Amino acid sequence: MSKKVVLGFSGGLDTSYCVKYLAEDKGYEVHSIIVNTGGFTEAELVDVEQHARRLGVTSHTTVDAVKDYYDRIIRFLVYGNVLKNNTYPLSVSAERLSQALHIAAHAKKLKADAVAHGSTGAGNDQVRFDMIFHIMIPETEIITPIRDLQLSREQEIEYLKGKGIDMNFSKSLYSVNKGLWGTSVGGRETLSSKGMLPEEAWPTQVTKHEQEEVVLRFEKGELYGVNGIDFNHPADAIAHLQQLAAPYGIGRDIHVGDTIIGIKGRVGFEAAAPMVILKSHHALEKHVLTKWQLQWKDSLAQFYGNWLHEGQILDPVMRDIEAFLLQSQQNVTGKVFVQLMPYRFQIIGIESEFDLMSSRFGKYGEMNTGFSGQDVRGFSRIFGNQTAIWNAVNNPASES
Repeated sequence: MSKKVVLGFSGGLDTSYCVKYLAEDKGYEVHSIIVNTGGFTEAELVDVEQHARRLGVTSHTTVDAVKDYYDRIIRFLVYGNVLKNNTYPLSVSAERLSQALHIAAHAKKLKADAVAHGSTGAGNDQVRFDMIFHIMIPETEIITPIRDLQLSREQEIEYLKGKGIDMNFSKSLYSVNKGLWGTSVGGRETLSSKGMLPEEAWPTQVTKHEQEEVVLRFEKGELYGVNGIDFNHPADAIAHLQQLAAPYGIGRDIHVGDTIIGIKGRVGFEAAAPMVILKSHHALEKHVLTKWQLQWKDSLAQFYGNWLHEGQILDPVMRDIEAFLLQSQQNVTGKVFVQLMPYRFQIIGIESEFDLMSSRFGKYGEMNTGFSGQDVRGFSRIFGNQTAIWNAVNNPASES
């Protein structure tokens, strides 16, 4: 009886090689699975399944993980206003974790002897997949043919042609990975420390040139409305906002970061909806949260984003931080007004019943109604008292 292997399958060159190699060279019963985190249309998913079956898989499974991906990961990135190195909304790193979790669950369900993925030995994904598999399915063997055999693209193509596989082997100038929380773009310009992707490399071309205002409605930190349209799930609101904002060329940038394996790398990304949402959410928070809520959120969210980027979603400390972030969102409800323009956007303002910038308590720089000038005189003396004592003790000459 053949051993079972569950293969994370995208339909590209690497995972196509894995199917033939595992089935025909190693004798495995190959069960392919594709986890859609927002990067595939229904037609594309059908094409991927048909391709997998032509390659000879025993079974193929398509998982619609878009809403689960949001519920399990993205919403906490929004709560924390998470931008890696103040730039990158963790578009790909977050979705890889969602995919790994679903692949591991499928392997457990099928009682597979092994699990496989098409990662090379040069990037972050190999660590993310391996680590989650080690934790969730520790008795299951992990097979990575491309990494283990150190295969070049040319070797993979030659092998598949030898097996009679007819597929498009032409390589695009740019590698594109699309998901609900943004699209990454890699090319020759991102392989060195200097260079910007040309206009034609970006997945969404700029077709909007007149400025436009959008109104985002948040309920307890989650986006549920765009321009008066209400959505049953925030994932649908994100997709709708992406359609509105991406044609402006908003959310394009190059991220420079430290990989899990210790090298630095650059990658382009297009994330119109994530960037607008994160900045809008943060603007709303600045109105409805206290300064210490904001400070501790920033500290914890920065750690959360870095630890998530490095694949540590199953660390129990992540549940602890998520509980804090969730609790912090109880009053993050209201509308945010955003102006979209070519290549940029700006926050116009907010409306919220929980707005702490209320004229009932005074107007900054103009008038206060909650205290008197005498109150401030006393407060200023007491607030600086310990520092005054320190200076009196350590700099006595200054008193003369």
